[in-house]
Amino acid sequence: MKIEGRTFVVSGGASGLGRATVEVICRNGGNAAILDMNDEAGAELVAALPKGSAKFFNCDVLETDSIAAAVKGSADWAKESGKPLGGVIPAAGVGNPGTILDRHGEAVSMDSVDFVLNVNLRGTIDLVRQCLVHIAKTEPQGEDGERGVVIMVASSAATEGQKGQLAYAASKGAVAAMTLPMARDLSRYGIRAVTIAPSLFDSRMTSFMSDKVRASLEGAMEFPRRPGKPEEFAKLVQQSIENVMLNGTVLKLDGGMRMPSKM
Repeated sequence: MKIEGRTFVVSGGASGLGRATVEVICRNGGNAAILDMNDEAGAELVAALPKGSAKFFNCDVLETDSIAAAVKGSADWAKESGKPLGGVIPAAGVGNPGTILDRHGEAVSMDSVDFVLNVNLRGTIDLVRQCLVHIAKTEPQGEDGERGVVIMVASSAATEGQKGQLAYAASKGAVAAMTLPMARDLSRYGIRAVTIAPSLFDSRMTSFMSDKVRASLEGAMEFPRRPGKPEEFAKLVQQSIENVMLNGTVLKLDGGMRMPSKM
């Protein structure tokens, strides 16, 4: 699928990996619907992109009605612009670390677990399912009759979760696990499903890490021995959009990193 002439919905699109994804879409002739809760960052990003290529929609992925309003707005904008919906990239995510039992033997709070699962897993499913209703109704493109692509975001923690990443690893492992069944569900519509599993990348989430934690993770990298850059993530998103043979798979983007069990 060509990025040019299509509209892509990106949650968490005002910062980090989502922002880099929005930038690569808009600078390759596509439009991006930016879904985020940060109005100021969203407006700043829209102003920095080619005129008319991006539109911001305030969206809380914890709320189905909020997603519904943002998706409807995105679909209406896609029709008005003449650039039909071509894909959805749910990049909104949270960490919120916590061990299942703390050092005092107290169990992890289910409110904390629910928050992570609801943002990273339920929010992903909810946004994707609502966008797919619209993508499935677009005209098929090219010799393969492709209508669109879903590009989800997992993590190295999906298979190599560290101490304290119980909820996070569960949420990202579930995202990775549903990639193939989603691709199989959507094959009849000419829609692909791909998941990218990054390791340590510079993002809003990792900006809260201590220097000690960051140094420990960087030490686990093989090459290059540094965090990934958002634009490197976005390049793989671009390839996932453009390469029709990428389907039903989880793509590791980790510099050969294998997560240590603890810091």
